[in-house]
Amino acid sequence: MARPLRIWPALITLLTAIAIEVMPLPEVLQPFRPSLPAMALIYWTMMRPERFGLLLAFTLGIVLDILHGQLMGQNALALCVVTYITVRFHLQIRIFPLWQMTMTVLALLTLAAAVQFLVEGIAGYGLSGLRRWPAIISGTLLWQPVMALLDRVRMQSETHASNF
Repeated sequence: MARPLRIWPALITLLTAIAIEVMPLPEVLQPFRPSLPAMALIYWTMMRPERFGLLLAFTLGIVLDILHGQLMGQNALALCVVTYITVRFHLQIRIFPLWQMTMTVLALLTLAAAVQFLVEGIAGYGLSGLRRWPAIISGTLLWQPVMALLDRVRMQSETHASNF
């Protein structure tokens, strides 16, 4: 039986990911900014799908749309699609070796970028598909340290919850 998870550590990591997402970066590094909220959402829905799901993904996406000034619902739709797939296949993804899990995250981040590309195309915005690849690649390369950090947060919150 899984230990109980307090929800606050996960929400704090998601809020931290959003804060890092909107922090200014030098113009040269901006294309390489990974989507940390998407990565954190993938992690939490993979590890605790009973607590984190589509409602959280939609809310997080709307917040990102507002903060980035993008088309309303663009990030929400992308995060909901990624979250649905993660929740649907969470048992398979969790048992993958680390390299295979990293490739799954690459596929999920690519899917999120494809959904955003499709929404922008339908809305009539300029097509900018190739500029998304540096962020996808950097997100894939950062998946292992991000996962290790979130694993530590999850383990400490489970240990702390079981001490009561």
